[in-house]
Amino acid sequence: MTVLFYLGSAILLFGLAIRFYGAFLARTMGENAANPTPAHSCEDGRDYVPTRTGVLFAHHFSAIAGAGPILGPTVAILYGFLPAWLWVVFGGIFIGAVHDFMALFICMREGGKSMAEVARKTFGKAGFALFILFTLMMLVLVTSAFLSAVSMSLTSLWPLEKLGLREGQSLLQTVSVNGVPMGRIGGVASTSVVVITLLSPFLGWLLYKRKLAHKIAYPLAAAICVGSVVLGFVFPVVLNSTAWTVVISIYVLFASGVPVWIILQPRDFINVQILYAGIALMAVALFLAGFMNLPFSMPAVNLQEGVANLGMVWPMMFILIACGAISGFHSLVAGGTTGKQLNMETDARRIGFNAMLLESLLAVCVLLALGVGLSFADYKAIVYPVVEGVKSNPILAFSLSVGHLVNKTMGIPMDLGTVFGILLVEGFVITTLDAAVRLNRYLFEELWDMIFETPPALLRNQWFNSLLAVILMWVLAYTNAFTALWPIFGAANQLLAALGLITVTGWLMLKGRKYFFALAPALFMITTTIASLVILLIKYIHQSNITLAVTAVLMMALSAGVLVLVWKRVVRPARVRGRE
Repeated sequence: MTVLFYLGSAILLFGLAIRFYGAFLARTMGENAANPTPAHSCEDGRDYVPTRTGVLFAHHFSAIAGAGPILGPTVAILYGFLPAWLWVVFGGIFIGAVHDFMALFICMREGGKSMAEVARKTFGKAGFALFILFTLMMLVLVTSAFLSAVSMSLTSLWPLEKLGLREGQSLLQTVSVNGVPMGRIGGVASTSVVVITLLSPFLGWLLYKRKLAHKIAYPLAAAICVGSVVLGFVFPVVLNSTAWTVVISIYVLFASGVPVWIILQPRDFINVQILYAGIALMAVALFLAGFMNLPFSMPAVNLQEGVANLGMVWPMMFILIACGAISGFHSLVAGGTTGKQLNMETDARRIGFNAMLLESLLAVCVLLALGVGLSFADYKAIVYPVVEGVKSNPILAFSLSVGHLVNKTMGIPMDLGTVFGILLVEGFVITTLDAAVRLNRYLFEELWDMIFETPPALLRNQWFNSLLAVILMWVLAYTNAFTALWPIFGAANQLLAALGLITVTGWLMLKGRKYFFALAPALFMITTTIASLVILLIKYIHQSNITLAVTAVLMMALSAGVLVLVWKRVVRPARVRGRE
């Protein structure tokens, strides 16, 4: 089957899901456009801010997507693109989009509260404690994994010959590695990241203080994006990976503490131009690849090699693709930022359900771009290197596949397409780090309130809690490689998603509404992630990785708490009602 079949089928299925399944869920939840949202009833100009649908969708999508729908499929395609495609498409519709829409809707209905607070109301203090602890662990892991990923991508090198450039060219800055001239692809992206970040407060002032019209704001944001890339080719910023982790850590510490309109929202608004353009560019290139009948260079099914490197397809593939099908992190964005900014109740479906399916479409595009854009030999050499001292670099693999794809189908220079691929990842990763550290600050504040009757002043200080989140992020990223962090992050993320679905189920039960469509995926995700944690724990013990082994044990203990919660609050009450 061709690229057109897989891409067209995914688009058709997502469209049908938006038209019919999303509408069904909205009716079940009792959607009413006349109801006031917390953004209006609790408006404070800082966190509760009524926001136009287009702007808020841009923030929400760029925050939830992160590098997950790119890195996860890139790592898991070793099993073959067909198993990954099936999980992304059907998991995205029946699990991920359900989770995201209902989490956002409930957080909005509960006054813009976090999912942890919703869990407290639905399941009591035990549910609240589980949600807080799961969330803190997951956020530390996701920020560590993404910090490691961003530092890796900003220092990426690739042979000039494979970029279609000759030695002595002046387009990319070069360095010789073992006698091979390498292009500093990451240096261009580094400059772009710096420029976009510095100009974000200016755009935020224009958007929120001067009420700049969208017809002007969008072209201005696009111009900033293009200008930053052009400047990157002329003045690439070159730092080593450790220096980048420090610089980015300092940045997210500052960004997490200032009002959302200064950096968070305008930076998302600028970056989303790259994200939208990247998705559109890949989709067009893939359509052209289909019409040109470009062959797949990746096997459709490659279970033997995938199992040998990553473990059994179930459960490992279902946690490695941690965001393209379902992500617990999305519920944190829903309750932490988006749920506080919805202008109308109907926006919850437009943003929550649709943004998740757009993320799934991105994951489909990533799988297909890898399938036709990169040779299987190059893919394995980059993502699963056998040469000692060479680190896995899935961001480079994805970026090169984009470069090859647009070069084959549109004639765009290979080096330019590859740089654009890295920028696409950077746009996601940095915005997710911004949002995740801010969310971690909120959760630390809730944790201290849970532990202490009257928390000390230091523990109530927003900068202290932000600093604590950043330090934990940096230490874990510095002491563990990306390939070690990604699977344990995936397990934590999917467990949080299961807890979110259980919370949604309890809320629906209390309201006397249908809940099977939330409970069934919740039970599936709990089973899947517990099985993956057992596999990972055995692996960490064998590798003597004490930090991650302890993390796995703690998550298994919390998982046991979730199972008890499910039995007491969901299964047993359902059985009692069935006998009545």
